[in-house]
Amino acid sequence: MRSNRALFVVLLTASALLAGCEDANLEALQTHLNTLRHKPQGQIAALPEMPQYVTASYDQERQRSPFVAAQTEAVEPIDASPLPDAERPRQPLEAFELDSLSLVGTLAVGNTLSGLIAAPDGRIHRLFKGDYLGRDYGRIISVEPRELALVETVRNPKGGWTERRQRLQMAEQESDGASRRQQ
Repeated sequence: MRSNRALFVVLLTASALLAGCEDANLEALQTHLNTLRHKPQGQIAALPEMPQYVTASYDQERQRSPFVAAQTEAVEPIDASPLPDAERPRQPLEAFELDSLSLVGTLAVGNTLSGLIAAPDGRIHRLFKGDYLGRDYGRIISVEPRELALVETVRNPKGGWTERRQRLQMAEQESDGASRRQQ
C-alpha cells in the first residue's frame, strides 16, 4: 500500500509539472524577438583602414644562412715555445710570488755558487742553477755574486707560452750595515 501511495504522489507531481508547460502565448514572445533582431541598437565602429606595407627585397642570398653552422676558420698554430713541465715535482719557493722573495746572500762551495733566498714565511732556502722559484715557473739560469738570473714561462695573450727573463738582486747595504731592498 505504501508503494501505491508513493506512485500516486509521483504521478500527481509529474502531471502538475506538465500542466505548467502548456502553450502560454509563445507567439507574442516570438514576434517581439523578431522585431529586436531586425532593428539592431547601438553603433558598430567602422573597421580601421589597413596599413600599406612596403615590400623589401632580400639581397642576402649569397651570404651564409643563419640556420647553418659557420665553417670553422683555420686556427693558427700556437708558437712552439717551451711549455712548463707539469710532471716535475714543485719546489717550495714556487708557492710564492717572485716579488715576495729576496736574495739575502750567495754561497760559494768550490766552484759552485748558490743563492740564499728569504721566503715570506721567514725561512732561508739555498738554491742552485736549475732550481725553480716563483709562481710563473721561474728557473734559475745563473747565480752571480749579487744576483740570480732566471727565466719565467708565462702565458702570452694568444694563449701560448713565452719566456720572460727576470733578475733577483741582493738588497744594497746602507752605510750603517743595515740592508735596504731595491724596488
